Amino acid sequence: MPDSFFASTKNRKRKRSVSTAEGARGAKKILRKGKSSSQDTKLINASARRGVRGAADEELNSDRTDSEGGVIDDIDLRADVQPETSGDEDEQETPAEKRLRLAKLYLESVKDGLAEGEFDAAEIDRELISERLRQDVLEHSGKVHLFVADFYDFTSTSSLRCRGHRFSVTSAVASDDAQFLYTSGKEGTINKWSLQSGKNIATFYKQRISKGKEKALPQDIQGHTDEILSLAVSSDGRYLASGSKDRRVGVWDVEKDKWVKGFGGHKDSVSSVAFRKGTQQLYTGSFDRTVKLFDLSAMGYVETLFGHQDTILCLDALRGETAVTAGARDRTIRFWKIADESQLVFRGGGKSAIRELLEGGAFEGHEDEEHMNGVEVDGPKSNKSKEKMKESRYAEGSIECVAMIDETTFVSGGDTGSICLWNTQKKKPVYTQTVCHGFHEVQSTTEGLVRTPRWITAVASLRYSDMFVSGSWDGDVRFWKLDQKIRSFSLVGSIPGPGVVNSLQLLVLPKGALDNASWREKEQRSSTKSSVQPTLLVVGLGQEHRLGRWLSMKGEGVTNATTVHIIYPRTKTTPNL
Repeated sequence: MPDSFFASTKNRKRKRSVSTAEGARGAKKILRKGKSSSQDTKLINASARRGVRGAADEELNSDRTDSEGGVIDDIDLRADVQPETSGDEDEQETPAEKRLRLAKLYLESVKDGLAEGEFDAAEIDRELISERLRQDVLEHSGKVHLFVADFYDFTSTSSLRCRGHRFSVTSAVASDDAQFLYTSGKEGTINKWSLQSGKNIATFYKQRISKGKEKALPQDIQGHTDEILSLAVSSDGRYLASGSKDRRVGVWDVEKDKWVKGFGGHKDSVSSVAFRKGTQQLYTGSFDRTVKLFDLSAMGYVETLFGHQDTILCLDALRGETAVTAGARDRTIRFWKIADESQLVFRGGGKSAIRELLEGGAFEGHEDEEHMNGVEVDGPKSNKSKEKMKESRYAEGSIECVAMIDETTFVSGGDTGSICLWNTQKKKPVYTQTVCHGFHEVQSTTEGLVRTPRWITAVASLRYSDMFVSGSWDGDVRFWKLDQKIRSFSLVGSIPGPGVVNSLQLLVLPKGALDNASWREKEQRSSTKSSVQPTLLVVGLGQEHRLGRWLSMKGEGVTNATTVHIIYPRTKTTPNL
């Protein structure tokens, strides 16, 4: 006996032909009667459409029952007739259903990205996926969410020293996966190091310009022809960007260890380069007082930003479409909003007498100074106030370096030895710590002993955390901790850094990244039970400052080298994240 479903299909075809033929005959009869006006034509078309629609309704009603009178389920019919379509093409999908579908796709992609065979499904679902989702949400929020500075032991470190430059190291950066290290020197070369073995695996040499008749064009030179001042690695670890005194921005494919392209456009030395986190967008700062944006996915120039009145010495960027720059002697920090084509100006340093008078602060601290000069005061309080008054004299100068902590908070260092904490909601510093790296003493024949504060040569932050580092030439790299409300900071530790600290980088060490490194101590290779990951600190050291030769350090342990430190968390306590 044939299936009732196919029997109903034959009936459906028969009914459609009969109803359609009847509608056509009715239309022809009306036309034969001679009614040819426009209104009659509209009526004919409407009746024909109603006839077809009615026939379709009869088909649906007839299809709902089989030959035995039973009702056929609509879901079964759609499953047989309707082809599979993706969620994006479904017009009936509600916003809630779309969010659910996208969440499922994201979870599947996270599972695919995790290592297979190392954990069981329950552990992956409970720990790894949830942690990955939480970190993604917190990073995209753009706020400080890692309060880990109190849980690191700065006395327990593993150190690696890389020496491969004849002159001072100007920049040193490690890839996000902590597999490779890139360093540049004043002699114009770039070295690529393996962090597993600590060996040099590639060198990009300085190129010489031919002086003959056939002089090479800048775009034909496969490399830099002068000192390299700054380096940056993309988040995916594919491209290395370099800024040089030859006014060009170099792009290197570090997977193939070759030169890709050199961008011109700057009219002076390129002092700083930085990638936008998670993208291939590159920001460059120059002595020509401009910031340029390049897109390495298309290997093209995007735009130029103007605003600074002096050379740009440092530049930094995070995940957001923003960047922050330090403008040296114009004593400003500028927060660039790329999408809005606008900028926020933050003025640091001291104020002139006229400015103090206009803002009502000309007599600030005057009574205390007069009281101390007129009356002899003894005790610890008077000594503290004297020290504060001495330190307040060093409140102006140039801003040398800057580092972003989160999307709205950043720190800066100046040539007066002070570190300032900034927020985009306030024009003035939220907090200022003066003389952070002590005084530099010089014996003068006319003035006697001259004490000047050591300026801050480099700062770097552990992204989206409460910890950052600063460097000078006092022999130490100092760690600072922000308070819970991001209103101040305090010193929490230091590690040795002999020489002039020209470059600093802090990043969280991925799990298992350097467990088998030859330079890592055996007792510290085993993973601890702490929920805080070890931190990798990269320090670029030299006998001279990266931008000039007005300072020369010679002494025991002072070399042109790069040191890499693994900062371990304490094993006794774990943070409440």
